[in-house]
Amino acid sequence: MYACGPTVYGPGHIGNGRSAIVFDCLNRVLRFNYNDLIYARNITDIDDKIINVSNNEGVDPSVIAKRYTEQYHLDFKKLHILPPDIEPLATDHIIQMIEFIKNLLERGNAYLSESHILFDVEKFSNYGSLSGRKIEEMIPGARIEVASYKKNPSDFVLWKPSLENEVGWESPWGKGRPGWHLECSAMIKEHLGETIDIHGGGEDLKFPHHENEIAQSVCCNGSKPLANYWIHNGLLRTDKAKMSKSLGNFVLIKDLLKEYDGEVIRLAILSSHYRQPLIWSNDLLDQSKKTLDKLYSSLSEYDKELSTDECIPDEEVIGALNDDLNTPKALARIFSLSKLIAKSENKTEIVKSLIGSANLIGLLNFRSNHEKFKKRPSGNSNDIKNLLSERKIARDIKDYEESDRIRDKLIELGVEINDN
Repeated sequence: MYACGPTVYGPGHIGNGRSAIVFDCLNRVLRFNYNDLIYARNITDIDDKIINVSNNEGVDPSVIAKRYTEQYHLDFKKLHILPPDIEPLATDHIIQMIEFIKNLLERGNAYLSESHILFDVEKFSNYGSLSGRKIEEMIPGARIEVASYKKNPSDFVLWKPSLENEVGWESPWGKGRPGWHLECSAMIKEHLGETIDIHGGGEDLKFPHHENEIAQSVCCNGSKPLANYWIHNGLLRTDKAKMSKSLGNFVLIKDLLKEYDGEVIRLAILSSHYRQPLIWSNDLLDQSKKTLDKLYSSLSEYDKELSTDECIPDEEVIGALNDDLNTPKALARIFSLSKLIAKSENKTEIVKSLIGSANLIGLLNFRSNHEKFKKRPSGNSNDIKNLLSERKIARDIKDYEESDRIRDKLIELGVEINDN
């Protein structure tokens, strides 16, 4: 399985997080069912956007790429996203990309024009089959450059010349750098082979990125398909529009993590089916926090001594996840299990099933005696002292109703009372 990873020119937004969480969830479910999965997720560490940021800061593009790769890794870890088996960097595969281009030129699927190497889409009869578009109907979109050196506006760059003092690599066509689409095809071929089982990414990558990957890979690899299955996650939306950096209505993962625990964000993402658009809001996050708190509360008396190995997922949860990764249905069953604990005589077995089921999609990663669940006083220290004094007076005069009311108020502030 190969999933398109981030282009590291800035910190990741929650749209990047949704794709990473979806494919992490799929990664977990596939590993539960099979023991031979190889999962690759790349890093695009050379791109015009990275170069633009580096020029603005007056540093080498590798400095920008390294900085934001580290930020992604930190964010993904807090979202409980497991690292892939392989995380190839585009800049480590320039030789493979040059060989890929040579192959396309020899086969007549690419051409040289004004120091650019371009893929000729008219030489690939199935161009547009993934997105359902016809060449004559296509309007150049994201990262498609309309230029005089193209035979067809939809022809895409495989290799572009680097300007003086601009990052680049030597090639048979002069100093330059690879096109974005080429990078993924070359890395897939190098690490996973000519045809892979699953290729995925966000819905916005279907055209032109994945369409172009298919065209160049099929032509380079003797008409072999690039992937047997394509999986695309839906996009995040605000109430009015698609969430994107270009529209300025995105939310950075690192900023969200200052306000919400990574598991809360993960639950919010998984509450909707991965193929559907998801309306992102603070209400969704707040509801997810309440739901996650209830899940942890339901098992808090029974989970402290349990190991992960003991916790086997529930069959209904497995069935839901095996049915096109139906996380809403799986979560509904998980919530049902949590409600059964209080009513059941065999509480430990249900708790094991609950933890195993939640772990399968990356939730309930902690036991209830973990440090993170120890409450910290949230109120003003003088207010807390005053409430403690008032409670002592209430107990002294045997006004236990008032004493209990103050105790509950203190608990809300993170102060637990143990009367001796």
